[in-house]
Amino acid sequence: MKQKTITKVIRVSDKIKNKMIEFYEGKKRLKTPPYAIFQADENDTVITLYESGKAMFQGPSADIEASMWEMISKNDGNLEDFFGEEEKKPIKEEITIPIDINSIGSDEVGTGDYFGPIVVTSSYVSKENIPFLTELGVRDSKKLSDEKILEIVPKIIKKIPYKTLILNNKDYNFYYGKDMNMNKIKAILHNKVLYNLINENKFEYDYIVVDQFESPKSYFNHLNDTSKLVKDITFITKAEDKCLSVACSSLISRYIFIKEIDKLSDKYGLFIPKGASSYVDDIAIKLINKYGNNVLENVAKLNFSNTDRILKLKD
Repeated sequence: MKQKTITKVIRVSDKIKNKMIEFYEGKKRLKTPPYAIFQADENDTVITLYESGKAMFQGPSADIEASMWEMISKNDGNLEDFFGEEEKKPIKEEITIPIDINSIGSDEVGTGDYFGPIVVTSSYVSKENIPFLTELGVRDSKKLSDEKILEIVPKIIKKIPYKTLILNNKDYNFYYGKDMNMNKIKAILHNKVLYNLINENKFEYDYIVVDQFESPKSYFNHLNDTSKLVKDITFITKAEDKCLSVACSSLISRYIFIKEIDKLSDKYGLFIPKGASSYVDDIAIKLINKYGNNVLENVAKLNFSNTDRILKLKD
């Protein structure tokens, strides 16, 4: 069942505004609404901070996210006291790893897109394959266009060992709920692809690297019930810029995501866009008009705030 979307607005001081800008770095959307400083996604909540000092929280857990900032305001903006040293955000320590290493890296795509699945990939890059990947432009993975990705990834997957898991929208909507948020879903999928890759091969590796989306403590807390656990992980923010195996995993995930979006477009006879913009809402309304409300269960992530907007607009 789809969770109810909550909207809560609070007013914050300039000091808290700066804390929020820093806190949500790395989770901000590329485009922002008019008069907004940023818009970001935190699990199932969309946060919009306006120049006026108003902060709007939208999503099933919006009241919890807003309450956190109200408490931080009362605590004079001290994030360290609020979270404790282990959970402080953003993580200040900059972890670096050598370039010339054997590594296993994991990254995901689709968690910020209303349409399409979540795709998680783990890849192994040996020292010998570093020149090959560098020449392809893998180190600039985030700058590559979809066209370039479609060109180079078939070359990568012929040479680089990898494992991928695809969580389709129907299964995502089934699992997502009170005990299964976005970060827990990601943690489970990352652990599974890493475990499968490592245990099906006999790699010599120096590091296992995961693109960090939460603290290591929270990540492993999500996996308390998992017996097949990969433990020796180095968590790095923006890891695709610092580790070739993560960059490979990012590209392979994006390649598969593009293919899956194309399949949806062909199946439903409409161009299915990426992201979570108002244009996405327009396409969703067209899908509903053509196939009925239930179509969203199979093509979209229902916990996104887009769903409520779409259902209001179509009526």
